Amino acid sequence: MTAAVVAGLLAGYGIAIPVGAVGAYLVAVTARTGWRTGAGAALGVATADGVYAVIAVAGGAALVPLLTPVADPLRRASALVLVVLAVRAAYGAVAAYRTGGAASRDDGTALGPGRAYLAFLGITILNPMTVVYFAALVLATGPAAPATLPDRTAFVLAALAASASWQLLLALGGTLLGRILTGPRGRLATVLASSALIVVLAVRLVARP
Repeated sequence: MTAAVVAGLLAGYGIAIPVGAVGAYLVAVTARTGWRTGAGAALGVATADGVYAVIAVAGGAALVPLLTPVADPLRRASALVLVVLAVRAAYGAVAAYRTGGAASRDDGTALGPGRAYLAFLGITILNPMTVVYFAALVLATGPAAPATLPDRTAFVLAALAASASWQLLLALGGTLLGRILTGPRGRLATVLASSALIVVLAVRLVARP
């Protein structure tokens, strides 16, 4: 079981650490809304990774041929959602700044922990290539792959814990950023910069083969 835990931790950190558009959006949302909402968003991302880890150990290799044809459309849908959210955040920040309300922590949005959890779960679940990643790792371990129910459970829980710890670290970074940039101009610059970064990363997500 120790081997399954180690494999799960490595798999979870491997999928979580490369910060893409979702990670950048997580930091930006947390900077605007605070730690509780950011933590909810982080756990939404981690839950999606956990779901795909479950699918992978339950027979992900058999699902790869089924997921491959829909991977690109779903990835494009995910990128489109992220771009829309980034543009909306930038528009809201500019409007708030012009009316003198840019110093508000939530930029006028009513995004709480529950909604943030569901929103980030939905965005992350749109990338089915995560299950391909987990399935490939499971297959690559050969005879050492988690085969028993306890080993598979340990693998999934370890992957979930790794992903959650990293996403919460990103949320913490967003919280610190939000506390540092307390002025209207600082918050406006943060939202515009993060929105631009999210758009760039989303475009790269679509362009990636």
